[in-house]
Amino acid sequence: MVYLVPLLSVLIGYGTALVLKPKNRKNLKLLLAFSGSFLLSLTVLHLLPEVYEASLHDSGHNAQGHEHGNHPIGIFIMAGIIFQIILEYFSKGAEHGHVHSHGHEHGMPWLLFISLCIHALLEGMPVSHHADMAWGIGIHHFPIAIILTAFFINSGLSKWAVMAFMLVFAAMTPLGTLLSGKLICVEEYYSYISAVVIGILFHISSTIIFESGEDHKFNLAKLLTIILGVIMAYYL
Repeated sequence: MVYLVPLLSVLIGYGTALVLKPKNRKNLKLLLAFSGSFLLSLTVLHLLPEVYEASLHDSGHNAQGHEHGNHPIGIFIMAGIIFQIILEYFSKGAEHGHVHSHGHEHGMPWLLFISLCIHALLEGMPVSHHADMAWGIGIHHFPIAIILTAFFINSGLSKWAVMAFMLVFAAMTPLGTLLSGKLICVEEYYSYISAVVIGILFHISSTIIFESGEDHKFNLAKLLTIILGVIMAYYL
């Protein structure tokens, strides 16, 4: 299930964009707002406490570990935020639903492709230890897949190029989960890698939540959608 949910969410989003060709951006923005609040709540309520607890456990609860053990986690969280900002310099914010045509060529936007794949790969790593995160990432990727597919089709990419892009993107998060569970080096530094991912998720989800409609104002529908995401994450 931890592999299937993120994989299928992208593929279903891809299929939804092809079949329904959704044009109502308001509904997509509400779906993005829900996914952002759900993902942020899962990160804060579940993943963040687990990472700090693992860090304290690794320190052996000795005096030095108790005094200094939490600081590296905070540093790695901030590193994750900065790393995501760097990724967005190349992806132009596609991770949170911002894709814009800049009149570029009809070829594959490789920088966007590589940035999104790195982002998705890292997102999958904590899932090997925290299965609930698969749902958060899956819900996050579903509207992104719809938006990306529509963007690529409108940009003139061939249907085969779009399909290949989305298939690889869909596979990245399960691949990250697989590598996290199999590679000893990843397991050894799991707390720090997860802290980086927490920083990434903080930046992505908060950006989605606080970017509202075109007028940058919250409305009642969006507020209720965000509250629903928080409540569902709490009871997951």
